[in-house]
Amino acid sequence: MRILLDTNLLLDYLTEREPFYQAAYRIVLGCKNRDYEGIVAAHSIVDMFYILRKHFTNSERRKLLLAFFEILQVEAVDGEKLCTALKNGMFADFEDCLQVECAKSAAADFIITRNAKDYALSDVPILSPEQFVEKFGG
Repeated sequence: MRILLDTNLLLDYLTEREPFYQAAYRIVLGCKNRDYEGIVAAHSIVDMFYILRKHFTNSERRKLLLAFFEILQVEAVDGEKLCTALKNGMFADFEDCLQVECAKSAAADFIITRNAKDYALSDVPILSPEQFVEKFGG
């Protein structure tokens, strides 16, 4: 099974944000153990590097994010995905639409996110981290 991990799930994991950390931890651990294939959109790495500046030094952020390359497939963002997302007026948030385009391109079975309402029009099924853990373990 292939799952695209939304930025918020990975931030919950990296910052140990409660009450979301346990589900995020179990999902990332499942990816590390190869129970399922985890995918991260390339732009999520950029977003996290910026957001995490409040929590970690530059060096720490680089080390943490590089570790994801060991356990997650990074789905590239190219011109075609950007154009498709920009043309899609059904999503209020461009970044969410770009996540969907990356998930489709990577043949993800699910997008795992805490913001399911933002993905109501997604072609790829959406699960919250808690729903995923309940349904598939981790």
